Amino acid sequence: MLCLQDNINSQINPDWRNDSYPWYRAAWIECAELMEHHGWKWWKKQTPDLDQINLELVDIWHFGLSDCLQHSQDKNLTADALYRSVYLVSLVPTELSLLDATEAFARDCLQLGRFPTLSFAQLLSSAGMDFQTLVKLYMGKNILNSFRQDHGYKTGEYIKIWNGKEDNEHLSEILRELDENAAQEVDIQTHIYQALKANYPVAEAV
Repeated sequence: MLCLQDNINSQINPDWRNDSYPWYRAAWIECAELMEHHGWKWWKKQTPDLDQINLELVDIWHFGLSDCLQHSQDKNLTADALYRSVYLVSLVPTELSLLDATEAFARDCLQLGRFPTLSFAQLLSSAGMDFQTLVKLYMGKNILNSFRQDHGYKTGEYIKIWNGKEDNEHLSEILRELDENAAQEVDIQTHIYQALKANYPVAEAV
């Protein structure tokens, strides 16, 4: 995942490591979107959108990987540290609700000015997401991010709403179909990219 994140960051900005982006800020701002998908308004009925909650967790993870890469040149050491601080800790049940864990994570981002890996692990635990699911969804979202860049995301030409649904929702459907057809041998990365391409409203983008 670290290599994939380095690749997509370099696709956006080849000199990204030297630009000192505040990845922690991007991470805590994503928390608001996660809470919206979960529902926090006590004055109206809201139903958690689990697919979108999971993708928001993956978005946060993208920024976490970037923060770790920016502060370390050794991917092997970074991978080992993430294994110990995220994978192992996420296996421990937490009593925090998802909303409370999200707020705790955002608070730690602001206090540390870095990506708080332990708080993120607790956030995963509160969401009931195991590390294997995080990896699978990360792979899918990484491909979507690459697809966005290939279709003008940085220059403002990219279309994010396809047939009334955000591209994230289309990705969730593609990943769900992959799960349902898990027995079939496919090149997952190529399959996801081609499925996104097939759904993308090319005619509107011209």
